[in-house]
Amino acid sequence: MTATEWHEASVDRWVVVTGAAGGIGAAVVQRLLDDGLEVVAVDLAVPDDGPGTGPDDDRIAWVAADLTTADGRAAVVAATEDRRLVGLVNVAGITRDARLVKMDDAAVAAVLAVNAQAPLDLSLALADRLVEGGAIVNISSRSHLGNFGQMNYATSKGAIIGTTIALSRSLAPRVRVNAIAPGLIATPMTDAMPDDVLAKVTAEVPLGRAGEPTEVAAEVAHLLSPDAAYTTGQVVYVCGGRSR
Repeated sequence: MTATEWHEASVDRWVVVTGAAGGIGAAVVQRLLDDGLEVVAVDLAVPDDGPGTGPDDDRIAWVAADLTTADGRAAVVAATEDRRLVGLVNVAGITRDARLVKMDDAAVAAVLAVNAQAPLDLSLALADRLVEGGAIVNISSRSHLGNFGQMNYATSKGAIIGTTIALSRSLAPRVRVNAIAPGLIATPMTDAMPDDVLAKVTAEVPLGRAGEPTEVAAEVAHLLSPDAAYTTGQVVYVCGGRSR
């Protein structure tokens, strides 16, 4: 896919975005729509409001699917039929935080299934549908470096980085694969943090604030575009300087 094709409004440019109803996912969807792309938006349920939920928007197709199931992935694949697919953004993720001594097997399995296995399975299912020059962007997390009470989450986000590097080599040179590792981002997930914990974490960010979902979305848009045509197998930290 050439830069001319990317910027040509008359050419269909569909991108699958998972976790599309969440904080970062919704920002990614809106950014891509603003940039003139079309979006297959995937989440467990279609939101009552938000991008593309009106009756007249034919630039977005919502799919309600559980990506940990074969049926859910098949529904996404079916939604890409007869659409020119230029990108996949794996955003969907969950947390099941607990101290290690209180973390049960179910909490570990659920987080690994959603955050690590589902993105790999969907990437493999859609890889052959992506056009030459297409791109996959996986949302990891700075937490892959380790956070107290997040052993399962940190493990899953580390796994998606391994997946990114492996896929980048397997799918090159036809498709690029990169990951973004956000730091502290203002989403409903961070809103649930106790005030004292949030204040402590924010104080450790060199830029002195939480990031915005739109700032992650901007990096997603860059990595999908031909502006990043020589970037693959990389992890980009959007973290306000707190990358370690």
